[in-house]
Order: sequence, then C-alpha cells, then structure tokens
Amino acid sequence: MQAFDTDLRHRITKLVKGILEQNSLAADAAPQAKLVDVGLTSMDMVNLMLGIEAEFDFTIPQSEITPENFQSVETLERMVATQLKLAKAA
Repeated sequence: MQAFDTDLRHRITKLVKGILEQNSLAADAAPQAKLVDVGLTSMDMVNLMLGIEAEFDFTIPQSEITPENFQSVETLERMVATQLKLAKAA
C-alpha cells in the first residue's frame, strides 16, 4: 500500500508543479504546503481538478470539490485515494 501512496503523491505533485511551471513559478509544492500560498489561483485550481480527473480517470463528485480537499497535495491525495477505493469497490 505504501508504494501506491507514494505513486499517488508523486502524480499529484507532478500536476501541481506543472501548473506552477506554466505560471513561471518555482515554488516548492511540499505535501503540506497550502496550494494558494505556493501561487495557485482559482483558475489554476480548476485546471488542477481537471488534471486530476484525467490523470486518475474518474470524475470528482461535486460534494468533494471543496476548499478543504484542494488545500494541499496531502489533502488532494486523501481525496483521490478515497475516490479510487470507492470506484474499486463499486
């Protein structure tokens, strides 16, 4: 399970860093860092949401599109892991 979690975090971090690079920002996307503090705007958050949906091949339920879930790489990782487990169980 640890390898899965590491891969999940790596994939989400890569998406965040990609958006930061598009904006010419070289901020550190540490797992606990608040995404707004590293430079992501509300439009960037929308792009991140779409990127996550494409990367992990699922649609984020409306109820999960909350500021709490999009606060950091860590909170995104928890939300994605939960959604992937729910999809696998279905």
